[in-house]
Amino acid sequence: MIDVRPFSSLGGADHGWLKAKHHFSFAEYHDPKRIQWGNLRVWNDDEIAPNSGFPPHPHANMEIVTYVRKGAITHKDSLGNEGRTEAGDVQVMSAGSGIRHAEYNLEPETTTLFQIWILPTRTGGQPGWGAKPFPKNDRSGRFITLASGFEDDTDALPIRTDARVLGATLKAGETTEYPGGGTRHLYLVPATGAVEVNGVRVNARDGAAITDVETVKVTALEDSELVLVDAA
Repeated sequence: MIDVRPFSSLGGADHGWLKAKHHFSFAEYHDPKRIQWGNLRVWNDDEIAPNSGFPPHPHANMEIVTYVRKGAITHKDSLGNEGRTEAGDVQVMSAGSGIRHAEYNLEPETTTLFQIWILPTRTGGQPGWGAKPFPKNDRSGRFITLASGFEDDTDALPIRTDARVLGATLKAGETTEYPGGGTRHLYLVPATGAVEVNGVRVNARDGAAITDVETVKVTALEDSELVLVDAA
């Protein structure tokens, strides 16, 4: 099954400094048919104005992955972690038993990012944060794992959940495949471009909820940058 959720159908909010689209119910947006997808709970498509951002606020018991598409985001948290994550790179925060953090766009341009929340396998535990560059050339023509809860994904950022976050860049006409695993919950969003997923078209910033598929075949109709979550 492949359920395409067009960008135009997504819920959202415009706070002036923040323009957000929600693939799943979030904050004041509620859609009983789009609460979560497996253990994938949130996928927000955020545009953050220059010199603005999210002031310090708390989280607990959530794995939060930030994929920066344009610009950069600067992180500060109550553990003393600080870092700047640029376009194409990824940061993860395991909220664990509780953490306060702030995310600011200190750049002179709008920052765009995907904010992805995945429910942890176990609650509690020491919170943590990490970030890592992922050069786009390394994922040319194929999916590579950016963040993972599986021990064999040694090059990925660790998260505490039964899930992976993957990225790929495809030139127009290129095809790559990913094992669907039948009962797994996959969610794919092209950050840019357009693709066909097992023959179904998915445009930029649309979401494709995929399950009961053994193999996912993705063909780029345009040069495309893709993010995929493989969730329990």
